[in-house]
Amino acid sequence: MADFNKIDLNLLRVFQAILEERSLTHAGYRLGLSQPAISYALGRLRTLFDDPLFVRIPNGMAPTPTAEQLAQPVGRALAAVREALRHAEHFDAGSSTRTFRLSMSDIGEQVFLPPLCEKLQQVAPFLQLEAEQIPVTKVEEALRLGQLDFAVGNLPALKSVTRYALLFHEAYVCMTRKRAGLPQRSLSAQRFLELSHIAVSSSESSHRTIDDSLRAAGLHRRIALRVPHFTVIPQILQRTDWMVTLPRRVARHFNEHRQFAVYPLPVAIPEVEVTVHWHESFDNDDGNRWLREQIIDTLRDT
Repeated sequence: MADFNKIDLNLLRVFQAILEERSLTHAGYRLGLSQPAISYALGRLRTLFDDPLFVRIPNGMAPTPTAEQLAQPVGRALAAVREALRHAEHFDAGSSTRTFRLSMSDIGEQVFLPPLCEKLQQVAPFLQLEAEQIPVTKVEEALRLGQLDFAVGNLPALKSVTRYALLFHEAYVCMTRKRAGLPQRSLSAQRFLELSHIAVSSSESSHRTIDDSLRAAGLHRRIALRVPHFTVIPQILQRTDWMVTLPRRVARHFNEHRQFAVYPLPVAIPEVEVTVHWHESFDNDDGNRWLREQIIDTLRDT
């Protein structure tokens, strides 16, 4: 068992950084430490816990079973320390250099980050944001441990385990390249089915249930392509006569130059709720509360 009196909290920060980055080099960049300093800290950790903790693999460093067992208690300890320190400091948006971490999908980054960054540049120029995509099943834990500050998206599974605020309701539309022979305002179910479709297998639940909703209405699309993200969709649509079903705001973002035809779906699909989530432990954290308000005020207008 490690001797509590010999544990330096900075060692726990190194442990968590290596665990999350899976790389000594990236952990060093994240903490502002040199490679020798990270290696020295890892050596001390290995001595304290009498375990290698991380072993080299082709793509980086993999945690040992002992490291995996330590992950949650170390995360909770660091979160408690961060929370205690924040109670002693006053958050001033105009001068704060605090780093906030947000989780959102690839298309969430495209639609939400530009207006949010524009706003923060004006009112909090030294603040730092880190955006990443965390599996929904791991978001609650990351929020609870302070490894993540906010999650934004259509995330109904998180509503019972986090605090959240509604940003907006979102409808789905369909979009294809403009060309001769297309209808002006609406698309019939028959024409919708005649076209080949792109299916996006996003991590958010609404995108995965589109086919279920269409099939329930008797519409069985012919899928020409399945992709994991929305980002490549405009380039594909520009080169094909295919169609994609996507959130209305995403279609508006992609169609900024009016090169696509956008239609309501020929059948009704329930709108989804786009929400921002945080953990109740940070309800009264000044910085969390301030940025939460900025996210709500900014993204409700997107």
